[in-house]
Order: sequence, then C-alpha cells, then structure tokens
Amino acid sequence: MDGDDSLDHDSSPPSGAETPKTTGDNQLRASLKTYLDSLPYDAESPAEMDAKLDEIVQKLAVCAHARDWNSLTTWDSLLQCWLLMRYPITRPVRAGLVKFYYQLILVPGMEPRIIRTWADMIQRLLASKPGMKRKLELTDLELPWEPLWRIMRKELWPKGRNNDASRNVVNILLFVADLCKRYFPPSEIPKMLDTFIPLLTQESILSIVPVLISFLPPTDCHLYVPVLFKFWEAFNSHVLDERMLELMGALAEEHVAGKAGEAGGAEWKEIGIFTEEQFAILVGKCLNSMNVPVGSARGSSTTGTLADIQANRQALKIKKPTNRFHSLAQILIYSMSVDGCVRGEERDGQPGYLGGSKALDALDKIITSTESYFHPSNSGHWTISLTNFMQQIVAKFANRWKEEEQSSCKTPVTQRLTPALRRAVVKILRTPALLSMFSKDLVATAFAQTSLRGMALLEPDLIMPQILEKAYSGLESVNETHRTTAVMNALSGVSLPLVNEKMWLGGQKHIVPLLELCLPGIDLNDPMKTICATMFIIGVVQYVKIGELTSTPADTLVSSEVPGEDISMTNTTDRLPFGVEPGGPAHLSRLEEAALTRESSSGFADWVVSFFRRVLALYENLPEEGGKKNTTGGKQEETVLKSLKSTMDVICLHLSDPLFDLVLKLVFDYATSNARSNSVRAFGQLVACLARVKPEATLAKFMPFCIGQIVEELKYGASSVRTNATHVAAPSDTTLHWNMAILRGVLGYGGSALLKYKDDILNLLLLLMEKTKSERGFSSAGRLMTRIMHTLSEVYPLNSRFVNTEEWDDPEFDVDHFKHWGKMYDAEDVKIEWHTPSPEEIEFILELLDKVVVPAMDVIDRLLQGPDQYWDNDFCRYMHMIRSAWSGLPTLIQEPTPEFVPLPDEFDTDVVALRARNLKVRAGFTLTDPQDPRYQHVANLRKRFGDILHRGSVLLRQQSVDEDHIDPVLALIRAIDVHMLEYGVTRQAFSTLTKNHAFARNLNRVWNRQRHFSRLIFLKRAQVYHSGRVYVASLYRQRNPDVDSLLEDLVEFSLSPYTRIRRHSQAVLVNVASYFVGSTRFILPKLFDALNPGTPPDRMKGALYVLSNKPIAAFALYHRQFSVRYMTALLECQHQEKPSIQKLVASVINEALPHFTEEALQTQNMRAPLPAVAAELANLQKVLPKSVPDSALLQEATSKMVLSADGQDAAYNTMIKAVIEIAQRPTTHWRYSQAATRILGSMVRRDIAPSAELAKLFIAGTCDDHPTMRWHSQRGVVRVLHTIKMRSYGQAGAEELWFNEWRNPLSFNAPVKDGEEFLRGLEQRTPTFYVDKLLTGFVAWSKEVPAYRLPPEQGPVFTWEQASQPALLAIQEVISQEGWFDKLAALYAQESNRASSNGDLRQDNITFIKSLVKMFEGQHLEKLLSILEPLWQDSDRFKQRAAAEIVGGVMRGLKHWPASQANVFWNWMLPRLPKIYAQIKPDSVNYWESVFSSQLADRDPRRNEILVQWILTIPLDFNGESAFTMSKSIGLVGILADMLGIRFEPVSERYINALFDNAHTQYAEIRGHIAQNIDTILRLQWHPSYPSTDAFIEACRSKPDPLLIRHARYEDRMKQFIEALGKWKHERLPPPRVNQSTYDKVGLTLLQWLWIASHGAQAPMIFAYVSPLLPEILRMSELNDSSELQTYSSAVLYVLSAVTPPVEYIELIADHFVDAVRSSTSWRIRLNALPTLVVFFYRNLTSFSDACVQRIMDLLLECLFDENVEVREMAAKALSGVIRCSQRQSILPLKDRFVQAASSTTMPPRSDERYAGAIRTLHGSILGITSLIEAFPYAVEAWMPPLTEVLASHATDPPPIATTIRNSARQFKKTHQDTWHTDQLAFNDDELQALSTMLSGISYYA
Repeated sequence: MDGDDSLDHDSSPPSGAETPKTTGDNQLRASLKTYLDSLPYDAESPAEMDAKLDEIVQKLAVCAHARDWNSLTTWDSLLQCWLLMRYPITRPVRAGLVKFYYQLILVPGMEPRIIRTWADMIQRLLASKPGMKRKLELTDLELPWEPLWRIMRKELWPKGRNNDASRNVVNILLFVADLCKRYFPPSEIPKMLDTFIPLLTQESILSIVPVLISFLPPTDCHLYVPVLFKFWEAFNSHVLDERMLELMGALAEEHVAGKAGEAGGAEWKEIGIFTEEQFAILVGKCLNSMNVPVGSARGSSTTGTLADIQANRQALKIKKPTNRFHSLAQILIYSMSVDGCVRGEERDGQPGYLGGSKALDALDKIITSTESYFHPSNSGHWTISLTNFMQQIVAKFANRWKEEEQSSCKTPVTQRLTPALRRAVVKILRTPALLSMFSKDLVATAFAQTSLRGMALLEPDLIMPQILEKAYSGLESVNETHRTTAVMNALSGVSLPLVNEKMWLGGQKHIVPLLELCLPGIDLNDPMKTICATMFIIGVVQYVKIGELTSTPADTLVSSEVPGEDISMTNTTDRLPFGVEPGGPAHLSRLEEAALTRESSSGFADWVVSFFRRVLALYENLPEEGGKKNTTGGKQEETVLKSLKSTMDVICLHLSDPLFDLVLKLVFDYATSNARSNSVRAFGQLVACLARVKPEATLAKFMPFCIGQIVEELKYGASSVRTNATHVAAPSDTTLHWNMAILRGVLGYGGSALLKYKDDILNLLLLLMEKTKSERGFSSAGRLMTRIMHTLSEVYPLNSRFVNTEEWDDPEFDVDHFKHWGKMYDAEDVKIEWHTPSPEEIEFILELLDKVVVPAMDVIDRLLQGPDQYWDNDFCRYMHMIRSAWSGLPTLIQEPTPEFVPLPDEFDTDVVALRARNLKVRAGFTLTDPQDPRYQHVANLRKRFGDILHRGSVLLRQQSVDEDHIDPVLALIRAIDVHMLEYGVTRQAFSTLTKNHAFARNLNRVWNRQRHFSRLIFLKRAQVYHSGRVYVASLYRQRNPDVDSLLEDLVEFSLSPYTRIRRHSQAVLVNVASYFVGSTRFILPKLFDALNPGTPPDRMKGALYVLSNKPIAAFALYHRQFSVRYMTALLECQHQEKPSIQKLVASVINEALPHFTEEALQTQNMRAPLPAVAAELANLQKVLPKSVPDSALLQEATSKMVLSADGQDAAYNTMIKAVIEIAQRPTTHWRYSQAATRILGSMVRRDIAPSAELAKLFIAGTCDDHPTMRWHSQRGVVRVLHTIKMRSYGQAGAEELWFNEWRNPLSFNAPVKDGEEFLRGLEQRTPTFYVDKLLTGFVAWSKEVPAYRLPPEQGPVFTWEQASQPALLAIQEVISQEGWFDKLAALYAQESNRASSNGDLRQDNITFIKSLVKMFEGQHLEKLLSILEPLWQDSDRFKQRAAAEIVGGVMRGLKHWPASQANVFWNWMLPRLPKIYAQIKPDSVNYWESVFSSQLADRDPRRNEILVQWILTIPLDFNGESAFTMSKSIGLVGILADMLGIRFEPVSERYINALFDNAHTQYAEIRGHIAQNIDTILRLQWHPSYPSTDAFIEACRSKPDPLLIRHARYEDRMKQFIEALGKWKHERLPPPRVNQSTYDKVGLTLLQWLWIASHGAQAPMIFAYVSPLLPEILRMSELNDSSELQTYSSAVLYVLSAVTPPVEYIELIADHFVDAVRSSTSWRIRLNALPTLVVFFYRNLTSFSDACVQRIMDLLLECLFDENVEVREMAAKALSGVIRCSQRQSILPLKDRFVQAASSTTMPPRSDERYAGAIRTLHGSILGITSLIEAFPYAVEAWMPPLTEVLASHATDPPPIATTIRNSARQFKKTHQDTWHTDQLAFNDDELQALSTMLSGISYYA
C-alpha cells in the first residue's frame, strides 16, 4: 500500500536539491522512476494509472451515492492495490479522498467492521509515519472535528440498557482522531478546550484525557500543554502517564525547531519546549518507568495501575498500544541542546551540566542511577525496560543527528546537536550497552545489540575497539558458550562499520581473524551457537568480496588510498584522530591499515575451505530424514540447516573466481564420493548455492555425473517399490535421491543455461516419470520438474552481490575491492539484472509440456477409463508430475480479463459494473497475447488439465473410497489447488517477501529518512515491487463454467466421510473462494443442502466447518439471499444428535451473532441521504473531473439499492418469523430455543418497531425453568422496551436515533450562568427540575446541563409510539396473567448454581424489572408489592436477594412516574426501610448495599428524598457491641457520600468530623470503614471549580496550584492528631493489650486512610496530610510490639515513593526524614528511615536541589558513625546508592576523608574506655570505603586499587571491622569474576596481594 513499510524508502533527490512544494511532484515522480526502472519490463505510465484511479474513484462515488457498502469495500481494496503500485497522487486528490473517507466514518449507524476499514484507508492515504515526510500539510487538508466528536460522545457515555460490553468503536474513532488531528484547524483549539475540559471530572479523567490528546492539533501547543501538565500532576494514573508521555514525546519532536519551524511552532523554553518544572516531572516519570528494585523497595514503582482498576469499565475500554520508552527517548533527545554551562566551567554561580545540556545531564543521571542493573548478574523484570530505553535513546539520537545534517533542517544552529553532545551520549550509554549485551534475556540482548550498532555508527572509535576486545576474548573462550554467542551477535550488529573503512578505519584487518574464530561455532550439538555464527558470517560476508587482494608495493600509495575529503575521521600523525581518547590505542594510518587488510586477505582461501569442510562434517552427523514432511530432525536441526543455507548462499555469491572454482571442486569431489541418506536435502541446497552464482560451470560439473548415476540406479531397480504415501526412503534408493537432490540444486538457476542440456533433461524427466514408483521417488521427480519450469519461466533477479555486476567484473576491483566493502547505494545507482524468459526458453517449456505433461495427461485419461491393478499408484505419480509442472508455471500466461456478464447465480440487485475486477497491471507474465499460438496452446493444455481434474473428481466420488485408498483423492485435491491457485503470487508468498524486505531494511536503517542502503536492500525492494504487481494481477479472478465444476468438486470433497479428505479440500475451497469473484454464492446452496435432515453426520460436519469460515459466514449473513437460510439451516440441525456436531453448530451460531447487531442490519438497509458524503464527492470530482460517475450507472445502482433495501426488510421479517416459529415448536430442543432467542434478541432494531410475536416470545421465556433461557429472554424484553422508548422519544428522525440524541419529553438543557449558584439551587428541598447526572463542574462548567422537568401528578407521563403498541400489548397480556409475578419471584428466589450466587445481585434481573415498571408505570405496582412482602421478611439469603432485585428494579424504574404513583411506592417503602435494614445479615448485606448504591447513582438526590433522609437519620455508632451493626450504618453513609458526590458536601463536614472523632474505635473492621469513608469524603470535597474554561486555563498559567492538590482542608485536624499522638504514645498499654491503646488505634486508622488514598486516582493530594505526619509514621515503624502498626507504617513509607508528589513536597518530605533520623533517640527509627529515604531520593532524583542532597549526604555520613552497628551498615548501603545515583563528584573528597579517618584511628586495648568509640570510628571509616567500592560493582575506577591496601591492613581487626572487609571482598569477587582478566590489570602486585588478604589470606586470583 501507499506508505506501506514494506517499500518505504526515501528515494527522493538529496535534500539539498529540494525546494518547498514546487518540487514535491518532481520528487514523487523521481521516486516512482526508481521503482519502474528496477523492473525488467515496461510498466504503466502515470497517465494510464491516473485513468485507473479515475475509474476507481468513479465507482467509489457510485457506491457511496447508492449506499452499496459491500461494493464500496471491494473498490476500497482496489484503491489499496492501486496505492501499492506507488504511483503519485496529487495533493488535492489525496486530500479529497481523505475527506471522503472521513465523512463516511461519520455516517450514523455504520457497522464497526466497515468503519475500521475506512479508518485504515485514511491511515494509508495520510501515510503519516513518525519521522517520515508527510503526504499532506495543513494547507492541503482541513477537517472538521465536531462531527467526529458528535459520533464519539455516544460511545463514551452509552445508554445503560444499550451498552454492549464487547463494543470497541470508541477506540476506532480515537484512532481516526489521532490520525486526523494535525488537520483540525489550530484556531479551533480554544473551542476544543471549551468543549472537553468542562466534561473532565474525577470519574471521566481516563476518558476525556485520551480525547483531548487525540483531538488537539500538535501546533500551537502552548495553548494546552500547561493545562495537561496540571491535570497530570493532580492525578495518579498509569494510563494517564502513558498517554501524556506519548503526547509530550510527539510534541518535543514536532517542535524541535521551535518558532523557526512550521507555523504554530512552540517556543523553546528552559529545556526544549518544556519548563524546568515540567521537565522534572517528565524525568521523574522516566525513572519510575524503569521499575528497578531500589533499596529494599517492594512492589511496583507506581500505584497508578491499581488506581486505574478502580475507574469505570467504559473508560478502561479506551486502549492504545504505546511504547513508553520511545516517548521518553523522544522527550530527552528532542529537548537536547547546549542550553547551560558545561560542568566544570560554571560561571556567575550558574550550575554546570554535562556537555552544557540540561537534557543530556538528566539522561546521565538516569543511566548513572540504573547502570548497575544493566549487568547480567543483576537482571530481572527491569532488564527489558532498561535496554529498550537505551535502544530508543540511540535510535532517536541518530535520527535527529541525521535530520540536522540535511540542508532542509529548520532547527536553528544554536539548538542543534553538536559533536560533543554526540560523543557524550555514546560515552553515557557505552558501558550499559556492553554490559547488557551479555544478558541472558534474548529480548534485552537484542536491544543491547541494536544500541551498540547505532552507537558504532555515531562514534565508531568509542565503540568498535571495545567490542573487538570483548569479541576476541569471547570467541577464544570456547567453554563459555553464552559469551561466545553474545559477542557473535554483537559483531553481526556492527558488521557494517567493521567492513567499511569510511565508517571506521581499522576494522577490515580483523575480518579474517574473526571469521576464523567463528568456525568452531558451527556445531550441530549447539544450535544457538551455530545460528549466531552464521548470522555474523552473513553480516560480514554480504558486504565483502572473498578473495585474496593483489599485492601492492609497500612504498607505493595508490591514489585512491589517500584519505578523501568526504571522510570525517582523518588520521594524521600530528594529532590524535577524532574519537580517540588520550591514552587509548594509537590508530594506524590509512596506508598501514590497507597493508594489513591486504595481508589478512591471504587467509580467505583457508577459511573458505575450512568452512565448507566443517559444514560437510555437520551434514554427516545430521539425524536421518523422516516424518510427514520429510524433515531432518526436529525444529532446531531445521533452523540450523536454514541458517547454514543462507550463509552458504551469501558466501558463494561473494567468492572470487579462483575460490569459487576451489569450492566447486571440493563440493563435486564430495558429491561423487558420498551418498548420505541423512543429508540428501541439505547437500542439494549446498549445490544450489553454487548454481545460483555460476549456473553454467555448476551444470557442466554435475550434470553428466548425476544423470549417469540416476540412470544407473533406475536400471537396477531404485524406487521400483510402489507406494503412494510419505514414507522413509529405502536404503537402496539413497544414491538415487542423493543425485536427484543435486540435480534439483543445479537446475534451480540459470534459465538459458539449461538449454544446452535440454535433451538430457527431457529424457531424464521421461525416465523418472516412468521408473520412479515410490512416493519418495516420484515426489522428488516432481520437485525437479517444478524447479526446471520455475527456472525457465519466472522473472527473478540474478545477481545479489553487494556491488553492481559491472563493478564486480572490473579488473581493477580485484586489486582494491576492500575499499568498496560495505558500499552503500542510492536507488538510482543500483543496476539489477533479471532473468526473463527468452523465446528459446519458452519453446523449451512448451516442449516439456508436450513431451512430458501431455503424455502424463494421456495416461490419466486412460486410467479414468477404468481401474487396473496399480491404478492408485499410477494415478498418484502421473498426477503428481502434471501438477508439479504447472506448479512451476504460475506466470507463464496471463489470464484474459473477460467482459462482465451476469453470472448464472447473479442477484437481482447486483450491478454488474460494480463487481470486483482485476486492476490489469503489467506484471511480467511470459505470454500475454491471447492471439499468440503459444498462448493458445498453453491455455488449451491448462483447460485440458482442468477437465481431467473434474472427470477424475467425478470418478473418485462415484467409486467407494476406503481408508486405505484415499491417496488418489488427496493427490487430486492437491492438483486442483495447483490448477486454481498457482497463478501469479499468493497472498502468503507476497507477505513473506514483504516481511523479509522490511526486516533486512530495518537492520540496515540508521534513521527514518535514510536514502543510502546496501545493494541487497534495493534488490529486495525491486523484488517486492515486482511481486506486488504480480499479486495485484492475480486478484479478483473471474468464474467460468470450468471453475464452477471444480468448485462443485471441492464442495463434495469437503463433505467427504474421511477427515483427511475433508480437511484438505476445505482448506483449498476456502482459499479458492477468496480469489474467484462470486465463488461463495455458488457454493453456499450446496452447503445448506448438506444440513438437511437425513444427511450423514460427517457430511454435515464438513458443511458446518466451511460455513464457520469467517469470510464465507460474513458474505452469507450480509446478503439477504442467504442470511435467512443460513440461520434457519443451523437452527434445524437438531435432528443430528452427535455431540461434536451440536458443539460445532453452537460455535457457528455464536460466531454469526455479531452480524446481527443493529448497526450491521442498518448498514445493509440504509436509505437516508448522505449530503456530507455527496458534498465531498462533488469536491473530489472537481479536482478529478474524469471520475464523475456515469448517470445511467448511478441511476441503476441507486434503483437497485432501493430494491435491495426493500428486500432486506422482507428478509428481516422472514427471518424473524422463521426463527420465532422454530423457537416455539414443541419439538425444538431447549438449546436451540435458547439459540433462537439469542438471535432474535440481537436482531431488535431501532429503525423498525418490534413485532408482537417477538415480544410475546421474549416475555414468555422470562419465566422459563432454564436460567440461561430466562437470562436471554429478559435481555430480549429489555431490548424491545428500550427500542420502543427510543423510537417514541426520537420522533425527530433516524439520525437522532443513531446518534442517541433522542430526547425524553421531560428533558431540557438547564442553563448554567454561575456554577456555585447552580449547585446551591440543586440543594433546594422543593425542586423545580431534576439534574441526575452532573457530568461537569469539576474544573469548569458547561454552558448547559441536561435536566428533567418534574413529572405530572397523574399519569400516564409518556405516550408510546403507535407502531409499537402491539408489542406492548403482547407483553402486557402476559405479565397481567394471574400468578405471573409470583412465578417470576419464585424463580428469582431459587438457589442459584451460577457464579451470581456469590453475594452479588443479578443486574439483568434488576434491569428487567426496571424496564417493565418504566414502561408500564404503576400498573402492576400492587402485585409487585404483594410479592415483596414475604420475600423481604424471609431471612433466607436467596429470598433476600430476590427481594433486593425487585426493589432495585422498581426504584430505578419509577424515575419518571407520576407523583401519585411514585408516592404509593415510597409510602410503602418508608416504614419498611428500618425493618429491612434491621434484618440485613452478613450474607445479605451486599444485596441491599447494591440496591441503595444503584438507586442513588446518577440520580438527583431529591428524587430519592425519602431514602436519602432515612440514611442521614441513621445514628452512627462507633463503639457499640456489634461490629457488623456499626459497619452497616457507616457503610450506608459511605455509599451515600460516594454516590451523591459533590451533592453530599453540605453534610460532609459533620460526617468527616465524626469519623475523625472516632478514629480510636476498638474495632478493626470499623477503623477500615472510617478510613475508606474519610477518603471518599475528601474526594468529593475536591472540586476546584472555575466559572469558565478560560478562567481555568488562565489559572493553570498563573497559579502554582490551580487544582488545589496542595490544599489540606483538615490541616488543623492533622495537627491535633500529631499533638495527641505524642501524648498517647506515652500512655500505650503494655503487651499483650498494646493493640487496645489509643495510639495504636488512631495510628492504624490514619495509616489505613493514607494507604487507601495512595492507591487512588487522587493520590497526590495526600502529601499535604502526609508531610506533617511523617515523623510520627517513622516512630510507628519502630514499634516491634505492634506488628500491624509496624507493617502499615512501613508500607505507607514505601508507598510514598510510588506516587509522584507535587514538587514543593519533595524536599519537605526529605527534610522530615532527615530531621526524624537526627532527632530520634531510637536506633530502630534510624534503621527503618534510611532505606525509605533512599527509595524516595531515587524516585524523585532530579527534583532535589544541591543543598537538599548535601543535607542527605551529611545525614548518611553521620549515621556511618552511629552507635548501632545495624544503622552504620544500613547507612553504608544508603550512601553507596546515593553516590551511584548522583553524587559521583563527591567520591574523591569522601575517599580522602575515610582513608584519613581510618589511618588516624588507633585501637586502644579492649579494656580501655575509648575502645568502643575507636571501634565505631574505624568501622564507620571502613564502611565508608567499602560503600565507595560497592557504588561501582562492575567497574574498577582509578582510585579503587590503592584502597585495597588500606582495607587489607585492617583485615585482622576485631569484628565488625574484619567482617565488613571480608564481606566487601567477597562481593567484589562476585561482581568482577566475569571481567577479572581485564580488571586485574588495574592492580599492581601489592594491591593484588592486599585483595587476597582481604578475602581470606589466600589469593583467589593468583
């Protein structure tokens, strides 16, 4: 497709030649030219393709006007095919098509499946891939956003009874908005904000923020970014984090040029487009995303995921796949510039930053703080996150670097990346990448290797020497397999800079030594190592010529070896080369490097010979071939063979002539002296690799020998034992198969080279056809025939070398080919040679057909006359030869495109001119002229082949086939498959080629708009482009009588009693139906007939399997001609009792139900005009005049679609009646009645009034004994009644119905002038109107709020539409029957076996009762109340549940009852509420709480005045005798507060004070309720409402806390608690009564509240309360006598780090930690506080000031000398972590300080009173030294080795000093043992001895 990744290369001229817009079309034409020039045949001109586009658009217009969506989808596909051809579309046309599809998406009532198709079409047309040049700009296209928002609203807030949990349209619409937001006018941003922000509430945050992000244009982002950051700061949500990071990353990249970029560009601020405060938030999110286990932190680094779970289900349905690390990399890289002082060069008191870049400094902190987690020994779930982040950073940096190299780059020079920044980024990431390349996680290893590759291309001098050092050590350590495979993978990643001297001078001389070291890796016993070795070999050899370089005199410098000006890395002797660090290895000059490379090339010959001998040795040890597919061993062996084949292919391609001859001789000698059964196929592949390079030489070498051997073997009886099925080859046939495999390899390439041996080939094929009688023999002969035909007839590229053929053949190339290694090409410079069939080859093909295939067909003709003794075998082997021949000729002739004539089974509503057709593109078919005699001859042979297949099918179906004789049938089905589908290129083959090209291109791609690639990439691109043309040419093939005959045969075989036959035929049939137009309609009647009564079960099963195919089912259910019979045929299948069939029927029905949704039925029957679509089509036709549809065609299509719509209505009614009739039959099994009810329930439509029969069926089933039947029937009744309600309310028109904009007659929009005043008005006890759902006002108010007028005193309130009255009467008649409600209540009260008996109400029952009472008002109230009396009075929990469900339904349904009727219910309910409440028990409390919460939710509390006032009058008792009784009352108040939300605020003060006052209750359960209710009330009290959106936006810009998250309303209360807790702590009771202490009880209440709040969306608000409480929480954590208090306090301390606090609280909380530790007299507080302080420090690393960090450092240094040993050790661990994260500049001063303290401390005798102080001082100093060492667990810094002597001198000191030293030494040994061979070089002999002493007195490293 256009913009498809598969062919996405920037082939436009270099950016220096670009000028805005004026050359846009020229670039497109130039790009097209590179594609067309790569083909070996002439393609269509742009004018020809424009004519095809005109026709496609014309047909799209006709389909849209006629509302023929099925045909429109077909022409969509043809447009995709057109786009696949890569021809340019002018911007106006592209914009017009986008507008057309955009308007189609906005059509109300469309099926989601079709909307998704159109959304994909918009994506293809816009082709807006990140980093690529956009197809359209805002000046070309402008789209309206409000219509899309209109259709999205109903998906965000669906009507309750009409809500489908599986519906996912909102994500499709958000996808469309995200695609199109760039084309929404930026001037509309204020209006968008004014629309969306008032709708944002605490409940809707997860819905509205994705909408905001998806709709807001990326330009003028200063209008909304501050607002979004304030929301982000205020809410705790993982989903919000993901979406915001994605947006900020996209904006950072979009506005990298700032105001100098495109119109609407953002202004650069302190760090990129972000303020320092915003950037600190972003970096904090980055750190938290890594999920590294800092300190002893438990659990996740965020509570946002748990907070999201609490959101409503509708919001959680909004999902979008995002890559957080991609976004983080965008933010960091595209905010990077030199925007500060360089670290170490600070001036004027300004802070310094690494490289002078704040973003780079932040990156350095992130990597530094996580560096130790990259090490393989420290891996975990965080490893993939870290390596993914690293890989994204490298990719984004390379992308930006390359973008800024272009002359078209608009980024100001002062804001661009610099070489110093590039170098710094590589230095930062180098060590982590080199560590993680050895990771044991394959994904992490892949990320590391990609990172190393990117860095090697950016700064090769920093990366390549390091990789080579590790490579040599890893490859030489053959016993460390993991290291070996890791370095080979890394080397394969950096193979390009290794071989290309322009990228890195110094790698070429290493190639041969590295290749030699890789040879031991080819080992069958270690498949992974073998694969890695082959990957490296391929990676290197694909860029080089394998051949010895001609010597050049040492004193002669070839002119081309002089360093060119285009090489950035000059290597002069007067200074260090760029990229070489001082003290590093010196670089050789270019001349010296060339000499070494020439010298090393002499080893190529030995290496090649060794390689092939090793491969042959591996072949000898392969397991025997076998199995159904004749494979060699298992998957691992097959994978090894595939990798070796690819490797040998590349090696043979790049061999020099002498080395090729050497290898050819080596292989020939082996072939002629061996014949191994275990490597037949593998050796044939090896020979094929040689034949691909030099087919003439290979043929000349092998052909005579192999033919002679084959003839000899056949002469002596090889393959003479007749077999039809796959089997293990006879040992005596080994030589035959060996030589046939060699021949297959030899004849697989060469084309014209085969002509020299045409007689030999012809005679051999005839001999093989006659003599090979075993399955292995004749199948091998068939494969040989296929290879020959393919070689002669196909179009394929010939030379895949890394340079063009003319360069390869140049004699000068042999002299200095190393200078061309790794050469990159532009698309226009690549010269591709193709094989195209010559006339001689075509004649040879015809001769083979006449002399081999025709005789084989003659034999089949004879066999069809009558069977003989060997009929099965002869039929199988001759049929195999025939199909093999045709299998190799998929592009020999191009099928003619017949004139469109009506099909025999054409529908009366079909428009023939709109039928799908082939695009008719030139695709390199060999014979295309039907008048050509050769064409006619081949066509006649194909027709004869088809006739033979049909006659054979008829004969085999007539014969009685038994289990032992099904091989001929299978052979016939396979032949039909070849005959019908081996044409052009199959979908799977094209997909495979596309993926292979994309994979190879991505391996070579450095940045998105890269133009230079290796020649192989352009070769693959050309092959994909050619294959795409062939694929397009093979689509939409037309049926004819011959095709119909074979389709009929396939249908019959698909219904065979034999499973193998059925499965093979079904697979072929389904595939055929997807290629031939109209095939499905042909086969469906036959499949339906197979479901008739009396049909054998196997035949039914075959039909059901075919009908279950999704495309076939979709076709049948879409077309009214089949839909009725499809469903009725399935429902009539109950005559067959076989369980497998019944299970299959149920599955097929279940899959069919989605096709009967309202929208699916509406899509088929749309009659309303579409003015917006018509307008866009008119605009499109202005820019594409030739696409104006023919008036006659348009009239025909329109008239037939009216006829079709009428037919759909008739079919709909017919189906309803038919399914009802089946469901009501007395003989219908209950499962089928249930299925029928489900079908009918899904078919209720809002545009057609439900029938009385349908309503009667549903209402009758509601009292069925089967619970599932009852469930589906109740749902059906609810659908019917809801539809009647919609139709009655939505009299305005169909559009309002489909947009859910129908209006209740009582509803109106209440104006909101002042939000606070409006809220006060809602508090009036006597309402003038009701407001049920207050979906606005949290931060700003909408101008209007939906409201309802009060219902009248007397009813009826509503008049239901006349057309639905029969249905209502039918329902009324049933429910009015005596005893109906009693039976319903009895069924509800039954004990349930379903999962709903677990304590929850059955919502379907409530909704059913609600629907009845809403529709019939109070007509049946008396009956309901009468049956409720005994139910609620019965203590049985199931009767209590039934009572609760009925009460809940009535209460929800009486919303609009007349006041007189509603009062009857409430008057009945009021005196019973206290009794019901009193009777609630633990097993029924959930039922009644659900009733109350359901009734109070989304209802104006004044509607439930009685219920609300009753709850408010319930006394709250916190210290009663029964905890359950108290929890009931507190729970009800909590429900009331939660459901009323902001409307509870007038009484919230009273309740929260009561909760705080009773925080000391003795019941743990009640304390939990108190904590939960405190959180609930604080949430509802939080509503930082502003009078307007503008006022809120202004507050976000000007106020530090516009959302009031820093406002602690009950701060005084917290102060009172803090004061009291200090007092209560001294009054604590002794164990075991300690838990009864007031201190413990209040403390637990507060801690539970903080724990609950920290896991909610409003978690950032808790810091205003936590901050003053923190010292007391720390004191609680030391109380060992209260495990519960200690657990909760520790958990709260840790969870503080899992919530991002407002920036003002970060240092405040840290200071509280510091003060608490310093002021505490308890060592336990210090011990508990230090690890939590470190975690908090890490999570908020970038938000700490230097002064605060210094205070933390001072604290840790003080604790190093604490009196308690455990505190000292914990301080050392904390100090190590802090130093590792951020304070590396303090290392040397600290080292000197600790060494000085250790050396100045003398140990007095143990009896001396100074002994303890000296021990403490010395131990602290030693701990300080060890903490510095452990801060770098995987490195040896320059200052480390001398410290070993300091530590060794104290190794024999008393504990804990000696213990600390030994533990540190052991840890050092553990972390350095993998790299000790290099690390030990940093130590001298004395230091090594000291290290040995530290361990145990024995040198471990000696």
